[in-house]
Parts: sequence; C-alpha cells; structure tokens
Amino acid sequence: MKITLLLISLCVFYTLGSPEISREVSVRITPSRSQFFQYEDVSLSCESSAGVGQLRRNTTTRGTESCSYGWGSIRGSDCTINTVYPSDSGVYWCESHSGQQSQRVRVTVTAGSVILGSPPFPVMEGDDVTLQCKTRFIQVLSNPHTDFYKDGVLVRSTGTENMTIHSVSKSDEGLYRCSISGAGDSAESQLTVRESYPAVLGGPDTPAPNVPPLHRLICHVVVGTPYLVSTIILGLIYRDRRRALKALRAAREHLRGNWRRLGSVGGRRCNVQKT
Repeated sequence: MKITLLLISLCVFYTLGSPEISREVSVRITPSRSQFFQYEDVSLSCESSAGVGQLRRNTTTRGTESCSYGWGSIRGSDCTINTVYPSDSGVYWCESHSGQQSQRVRVTVTAGSVILGSPPFPVMEGDDVTLQCKTRFIQVLSNPHTDFYKDGVLVRSTGTENMTIHSVSKSDEGLYRCSISGAGDSAESQLTVRESYPAVLGGPDTPAPNVPPLHRLICHVVVGTPYLVSTIILGLIYRDRRRALKALRAAREHLRGNWRRLGSVGGRRCNVQKT
C-alpha cells in the first residue's frame, strides 16, 4: 500500500512539475540556427492553433521573462531582437494562453569571430545535415582551413566552411564546434536526432500519431489501477450484500411460517384438552 501511494505521489509530482510540450504551439527562429554573432538581428515567432502564443525566454542574467520586457519588439506573432548581445544567450520557447509550451531552442550569442551554423531543433533520422563554420573575417582570410569537432574529438578537416553528415543517425548526436585557422573557435552546439517512425496509413505527408510519453502511460496505469480494483471490490461487496439480505429475508419468512404453524397446532391442542 505504501509503495502504491509513493508511486502515485511521484506521478503527480512529475506531471505537475514538467511542462507539457504540445504540437499545437511551435516556435520558429530566423535565421534558422542556434549561434549568432553579436549585433545580429534575430526574429522568433510563435505559431499556435489556439490563438497567438507568447514568446518567453530564460537567460542567466535576467531569468524568465516574456518578449518586450526591454529586450524584444512585438509585431503580431513575431518577437524581434535588434542587435543581440551575449547576455541574450539562453533558452527560448512559445507558450499558449492555456499553458501549453513548444519545444525549446537554445540561442548562443558570441562576441568572438567564429560561429557554428547548426540546426536549432532536432533533425529527423535519415536526413542529411550540414554544419557551417562562419567567421566575420572570411574575406580577409586566404585559404582558410576548417576543423570540425564532436564531443571534443576532431571528426573532419576541410578547406571549406561546410561539413555534411549524410543519413544522420542517433550515433551522430553530440556537442559540435568548429575552428577556422587564423580566426578562432566557435562555441559548442548540441545536435539532436529524432527517430523516424513509419507511417501506419497514408502517404509521406501523413502526420505521426501523437503518442503519449511512456511515463504518462505508466502514471495513468499506476493511478488508475487502485480505483479500478476498489470499484470491483465494492461491486462484489454490494452484490454479496444483496444476496445476504435476500437470504436473510427468506430465513425470516421461513421462521414466521414455522411460528404460525406452531401457533395453530398449539391452539388445537388446547381445545382438545378442554373438551
């Protein structure tokens, strides 16, 4: 019993403590990358089926705040940050009026000379992914040499600024950065690969089914099972009680019949003795 109560408490805490990520609200970032040079302009927009969403962010210097609180200008569903600074680095997401949240995008702003252009969102397994190493001084560099690193290990050296990963898989996940000779190093960015699931019905444009996470299914089972068992037990008790009451009524009627018969027999005996 104590274990069941503990599991229920953990499920409630986990469900309330983790925000629900919904497909009904999404965030888009322009330019479509996660690293930016200082003084660039960055635009983020919210798309929500339940109306206009609100863009929010969490940074080290200012904590959690919504767009227009001294750092962005709103136009419709767009929030534009004119002239970004390293203090704008942080996590950005959209939130609907009902509290549903989009997936989050991590933005890194550097005052350095090199950035890594990488997908800001998870990529689909099997797709081709191109990483671009960019520098402010590409025009003054002659024959730049570019190195790409994954989790601190050199994975490719090239004379161009691009590295393409063909048919990306889960093994390609990790922290990537790049280095340009004579210019410097970029910051690290996380590359996340999402598993692809075959469509059950329809063509390639068929959306993937909105399957609830495993932890939610487990929580539903853990929380719902005690109520189901209790309902079954109460139903059995109620059924047996009705049977018991019916048997008790039958026994009472039987006893009453016996008393009536005994009374009539006793009365006849008394009449016989008097005569």
